[in-house]
Amino acid sequence: MLKFFKKVVFLLLIPSVFYSQTKPLFKAPKDSYLTATDLHIHTVFSDGSVWPDIRLREALREGLDLIAMTDHLEYQPHKKDIPHPDRNRSYQIASELAKGQEKLRVINGAEITREMPIGHLNAVFIKDANKLLRNDPILSINEANAQKAFVFMNHPNWDAQRSDGIARLSSVHEDLINKKLIHGVEVVNETTFSEEALKIALENNLTIIGNSDIHGLTDWLFEIPKGGHRPITFVMSKGKKINQIKQALFQGKTFVWFKDLLIGKEENLLPIIKSNLLVGNLKYAKGKQIGEFTLTNHSATLLNLRYTGSFSFHEDGKVFQIPPYSKKVLKIKTLTNLDYIELPFELINGIVDPNENLKFKLIVNKN
Repeated sequence: MLKFFKKVVFLLLIPSVFYSQTKPLFKAPKDSYLTATDLHIHTVFSDGSVWPDIRLREALREGLDLIAMTDHLEYQPHKKDIPHPDRNRSYQIASELAKGQEKLRVINGAEITREMPIGHLNAVFIKDANKLLRNDPILSINEANAQKAFVFMNHPNWDAQRSDGIARLSSVHEDLINKKLIHGVEVVNETTFSEEALKIALENNLTIIGNSDIHGLTDWLFEIPKGGHRPITFVMSKGKKINQIKQALFQGKTFVWFKDLLIGKEENLLPIIKSNLLVGNLKYAKGKQIGEFTLTNHSATLLNLRYTGSFSFHEDGKVFQIPPYSKKVLKIKTLTNLDYIELPFELINGIVDPNENLKFKLIVNKN
């Protein structure tokens, strides 16, 4: 009876918790499906502060589509108060509560928690977390791969294991990557971004990941009531089935939204910008050579743009911003009336390499 009551209460709360995310965070490119994920979260079943149902409610409020329950395998500071021999327990509770609604999906995961040179790794899409509990962490990673899990390095810049905050690969990591037993790396964890981890991802063809690693409340850590948001990994897949999302992760079809930054490979960020930054028609007032057009930002993030072309704007400098879900009218001095303009831009908050921002072009056609 109590189990039934908890489930009913959770489902009744679902409509009320979509406080601001009635709009999609980002519009998906044509013929693609975009999944907002957090693949690194904790509950009281390891060192987190909340029951699994809170993680579901937070994710629903914040517009996520998929979360992985990834409690620590080895680190169990609450076991005297909450003894649980089954390391799948947080997933079992969360997945049961998630039944009956279609917005949010829950997958099973675990955090392999060791000292360096292995460090911490997450395995998601696992079948049984208990089988990953091994004395030798290499055996844990092998078992995760035997379960066809997606395995990624957690917070390689964590100052508890890297005192200088610089992400580096150990020889063990290099061997595991070469054997294709590690598939991704967190370039963003909690409130930190690692340029060095991004470089590692690009140089080793690892999937770019960013997660909350939340232990307390997302509202508190990421100041969501003030307009903040957790780090989110967006997965671009051909469909919304779980196996299609998993396949896209293995293929590296991701980008990360961290604060106002968009972080990802150029091939992944470019279609997102083209789908979310739309340009209106070019218009000239009679007798004027100043063209006017509108840029519309359909995304949930600020777009910080630098125009790199030869024309100048009439009311703006070459650097300007477009707030989330907003429009910006630009007036451009073209010297003569043109049928179209090719506008080269740099997305200052779009990072495709530690030293490079996303570059793209927009075509403005005359009305």
